[in-house]
Amino acid sequence: MATTIQISQELKKALDQRKISKNETYEEVVWNLVEEDRELSEQAKKEILEAEKRIKTGKFVTHKEVKSRFGL
Repeated sequence: MATTIQISQELKKALDQRKISKNETYEEVVWNLVEEDRELSEQAKKEILEAEKRIKTGKFVTHKEVKSRFGL
């Protein structure tokens, strides 16, 4: 079932700028944004888990060590 929503001209312009092609619908633009958000969230979760594993196993470099290595 389709529905109609109201958006500001400013948002419409922003969505227009995100269109890949002239014929792309606003629904497609919004779905692309939703998918990008999900992918980023999943990627972030994966990176956090990997970082936690490195910390638990001691496989990390401290800020102090980095500064020392680069003479900062």
